Amino acid sequence: MYQTLRTSLLSSARCWDANSQQSYQTLFDRLDTNNDGKVDVAELRAGLKAMGIFRHGAAQKIVSSGDQNKDGCLDFNEFTKYLKEHEMKLWLTFKSLDRNNDGRIDASEIQQSLAELGIHLSKEHAQKILQSMDIDGTMMVDWNEWREHFLLYPAHNLEEIIRYWKHSSVLDIGDSLAIPDEFTEEEKSSDVWWKQLVAGASAGAVSRTGTAPLDRLKVFMQVHSSKTNRIGLIGGFRQMIVEGGLTSLWRGNGINVLKIAPETAIKFMAYEQYKKLLSSEGKKIETHKRFMAGSMAGATAQTAIYPMEVLKTRLTLRKTGQYAGMFDCAKKILKKEGVIAFYKGYIPNLLGIIPYAGIDLAVYETLKNAWLSYYAKDTANPGVLVLLGCGTISSTCGQLASYPLALVRTRMQAQASLGSSEQVSMSSLLKKIVAKDGFFGLYRGILPNFMKVIPAVSISYVVYEYMKTGLGISH
Repeated sequence: MYQTLRTSLLSSARCWDANSQQSYQTLFDRLDTNNDGKVDVAELRAGLKAMGIFRHGAAQKIVSSGDQNKDGCLDFNEFTKYLKEHEMKLWLTFKSLDRNNDGRIDASEIQQSLAELGIHLSKEHAQKILQSMDIDGTMMVDWNEWREHFLLYPAHNLEEIIRYWKHSSVLDIGDSLAIPDEFTEEEKSSDVWWKQLVAGASAGAVSRTGTAPLDRLKVFMQVHSSKTNRIGLIGGFRQMIVEGGLTSLWRGNGINVLKIAPETAIKFMAYEQYKKLLSSEGKKIETHKRFMAGSMAGATAQTAIYPMEVLKTRLTLRKTGQYAGMFDCAKKILKKEGVIAFYKGYIPNLLGIIPYAGIDLAVYETLKNAWLSYYAKDTANPGVLVLLGCGTISSTCGQLASYPLALVRTRMQAQASLGSSEQVSMSSLLKKIVAKDGFFGLYRGILPNFMKVIPAVSISYVVYEYMKTGLGISH
């Protein structure tokens, strides 16, 4: 149904002349559903959805770009002026992609243009991008097809169009990911970047709170479970509830939520600085350098907020009445163990970022591209469910690789709270665990950790989308 409606609305776009007022008038009249002579964000959003053009932030950005008198909507003159200027920018981008000047773009031209920007694309992926725009089935895109595809989408330069093709989402599962958000210069000069960071942080806070009982059980099993003291899912929950009541399942969640904001901010700022250091002035940063910048930013953020990680572990494991709160906990650790206690387990924590981030990203890209190769017929965007599935599996693989280091980190953080005065190193603790509990002793608590991945990713995604809509940066 929507495809028919879209064709009826935009079919004339293929032969529009830049000076043809009638074609613009027809489109404007169809979008202006309340006939008040203006198109606002809600009307434009509804019109785009009806045409099957479901693109994040498109309606808001079109209105903001064309709204000259700042009344929050577009009259016919503003609408016409915006479309004329937008078509001119689209034409320049089209010409830059049309390398042989034959009036059409093919897969090799897309590959070549993106390669010059440091983005290496397979021929199959380039063909998928073409298929999403190709109307006549020639596997080439002419100007009319290009214009129809992007006319009612605010991307006009190559950088923005690549971002649209790539399609990314932010998911928080309570673990530290190395790669931060990336924003265009335009987004950084507006308020979009901080709104996206706020949306991501809010999604992380709700997600972590929703899965906090499973997270506490994981830490509980990492520290207390062994061959001689087996703790299962039900037994672990029962022990915690008997000791501190139902609310004790959320111990340590407060600081786990509090550390999202500083970690996100430091990671974002550090990422921008590392990108500048690694890239030549005026040149695009290559993919491998972007990953390096992201990994270093992740390590910088982790170094800065690591004392909060130690506090989270101690508060998670605390017995009823042991600490009055996070400040009391910090004061007691400082008095009894000194500043060094706030960096116990730091080395395995830092080492764990590398396999987690590397495997997570590699598996995610492999799964997504495999799905596109086998199942996608006319799009380069696999859709939300597929992206969530890829994210869940890749995160699971990353955790399998890094989990032993996470377990050692938690044990080192918790050492003093267990009444041990012995200072154990990472390597000796690894040997001790394997000698006492065998190889699988390194994976104590991994079951509740896996159990929280799907609900955490789902909650995070839903809250993120709602927050973006509430902050005016969605659809």
